[in-house]
Amino acid sequence: MSPLAAKRPSMNRSPVGSGGGGGEAAWGLRFWWPQEQPTDRNQGEMAHTCRGTINLSTAHIDTEDSCGILLTSGARSYHLKAGSEVDRQQWITALELAKAKAVRVMNTHSDDSGDDDEATTPADRNELHHTLKNLSLKLDDLSTCNDLIAKHGAALQRSLTELDGLKIPSESGEKLKVVNERATLFRITSNAMINACRDFLELAEIHSRKWQRALQYEQEQRVHLEETIEQLAKQHNSLERAFRSAPGRPANPSKSFIEGSLLTPKGEDSEEDEDTEYFDAMEDSTSFITVITEAKEDSRKAEGSTGTSSVDWSSADNVLDGASLVPKGSSKVKRRVRIPNKPNYSLNLWSIMKNCIGRELSRIPMPVNFNEPLSMLQRLTEDLEYHHLLDKAVHCTSSVEQMCLVAAFSVSSYSTTVHRIAKPFNPMLGETFELDRLDDMGLRSLCEQVSHHPPSAAHYVFSKHGWSLWQEITISSKFRGKYISIMPLGAIHLEFQASGNHYVWRKSTSTVHNIIVGKLWIDQSGDIEIVNHKTNDRCQLKFLPYSYFSKEAARKVTGVVSDSQGKAHYVLSGSWDEQMECSKVVHSSPSSPSSDGKQKTVYQTLSAKLLWKKYPLPENAENMYYFSELALTLNEHEEGVAPTDSRLRPDQRLMEKGCWDEANTEKQRLEEKQRLSRRRRLEACGPGSSCSSEEEKEADAYTPLWFEKRLDPLTGEMACVYKGGYWEAKEKQDWHMCPNIF
Repeated sequence: MSPLAAKRPSMNRSPVGSGGGGGEAAWGLRFWWPQEQPTDRNQGEMAHTCRGTINLSTAHIDTEDSCGILLTSGARSYHLKAGSEVDRQQWITALELAKAKAVRVMNTHSDDSGDDDEATTPADRNELHHTLKNLSLKLDDLSTCNDLIAKHGAALQRSLTELDGLKIPSESGEKLKVVNERATLFRITSNAMINACRDFLELAEIHSRKWQRALQYEQEQRVHLEETIEQLAKQHNSLERAFRSAPGRPANPSKSFIEGSLLTPKGEDSEEDEDTEYFDAMEDSTSFITVITEAKEDSRKAEGSTGTSSVDWSSADNVLDGASLVPKGSSKVKRRVRIPNKPNYSLNLWSIMKNCIGRELSRIPMPVNFNEPLSMLQRLTEDLEYHHLLDKAVHCTSSVEQMCLVAAFSVSSYSTTVHRIAKPFNPMLGETFELDRLDDMGLRSLCEQVSHHPPSAAHYVFSKHGWSLWQEITISSKFRGKYISIMPLGAIHLEFQASGNHYVWRKSTSTVHNIIVGKLWIDQSGDIEIVNHKTNDRCQLKFLPYSYFSKEAARKVTGVVSDSQGKAHYVLSGSWDEQMECSKVVHSSPSSPSSDGKQKTVYQTLSAKLLWKKYPLPENAENMYYFSELALTLNEHEEGVAPTDSRLRPDQRLMEKGCWDEANTEKQRLEEKQRLSRRRRLEACGPGSSCSSEEEKEADAYTPLWFEKRLDPLTGEMACVYKGGYWEAKEKQDWHMCPNIF
């Protein structure tokens, strides 16, 4: 019946269903007629079969008016009405007492199973399997004892029958002796059976409450998730209807201009706040407008503008022509073009991630089912796929022209992530990865994992074409319930030897969406500022986050290249998963203020030129983790690499071959070996040292093999830089200094 129309039962009855008594933490609220017997149903029935049941331990009790009571439990609310204000107060008192009792019962039973978050962990599943195995063995013991009791009982019965038929006293002594022996044997067997039964019952009692609570927890989580999904679907439908019926909705975005956005000052977005919540922007966030003009048009300067005269676009910027069309180098070594297809193993990501909200992702033990067969060091090396942009930039005589190619290179590193929602392997401390491709790519690359918590990798690249790149990237990742944020921290340095131009920038934030329900997809967002520390030229890039209400193209990137005086020379536009273009600025002037008082800059530009275009994916890429041609070769076995190279990591190799169960076992072995090594290093960092925390102890105790900490004079930060020696050791095949990490 409806609680709104319920007659209040006499106050000597408890308003809490199921009567008094103990039981699990499933105290339910229920209203009944006076003649109804609340003790007819137990707690389990009340929790799962009675409509209107509320978990009092988590319910919120509040008052509405002089006679109203509001009960809230999750997404459900109940409005109750008492006969008078006195009755209402008596009900509230009874409900509060019942809630306190429910909380006490729940806390009492929580000691049986430890932390609720461990209800679905692999360790708990192993414990459950071990317990079931023990129970099965106990049942076998009971069955054996039962057979023995039946056998010895029958023998005892026969002996007693024979004893009854005795008539000669001389035989009685021998028969009685046999009866006593059989009775003793029967007593021993019975005692053994009793002990086995007692062990079985004790073991069952210890774990029964834990299993009941785990089952109830999963049922409640499923109901809560279903309610949440239903609520999200309703909101989604209402937003779609509102969007379609919006009066100011544009029919087609104009193709005659490109809108972009300038940045806020650099340094504020290197690490986002834990409590920051992001929402779709409902208004246009662009701060400049680009208008395309012809090169032969008038070169006059607009009044109040800060433009330049028209320049012959085709002759002045010939280095940029065909920048993206550089053919791939031909290798003398035949590289592989495919790997084994990804097995079709189903595993629920939410079942693992739901207990990890707010935690650092690198500290969550994950099965290889969510990985791809590459390590983070190899993913870092994959950024070099479009190295030809930097080879082309070497020949630029203009620093702002060179900046355009550097900006295109920085954007191209995200092109491989659009379908790559799988997680790379976390490298072991001291793990390395080399890419020796002087013959076809003209470069040598070396990565080393220099820290484990937080995970940090140092990278150095030398190109025979006249440039070098180095970085130390620390991955900070957080699971935030509906999405995962991946924030690479650290500066990337690029130097051209001939000109001395030294560029520095930082990576943007990556976000993996639809963790709970729907198809996983990845987005890039945030601002990147590239600075040439020799000329003070700057490029401001903005990665626009996807918005359902935005008229912008998905995955859009915009940017402006300006000189040391702040004058814009080029406007960049494109998408981080397809291509980038640049347009030479002819005039720049402020626009008329908009209705909200904001003013944009209008750039008059020449027609755009293509800077970079993504290579097509290999055939059958969807079954090979969406790897690019370069990614397919990164884990290919090579002779002569260091014993710490990622190619030699056994769990990663097993996963690539499709042996995921064996890979999970090997992954656990490697992680345990790394934990043991870490404990030994921390023990070596004794009490007399200057270590004040575990992270500092680890930093003091572990020294990278091929990199060393130095103060970066440009950023003022401590960073690992290459100290040399690796390629010389490879040439001599002298790896005695390498640790045994696999």
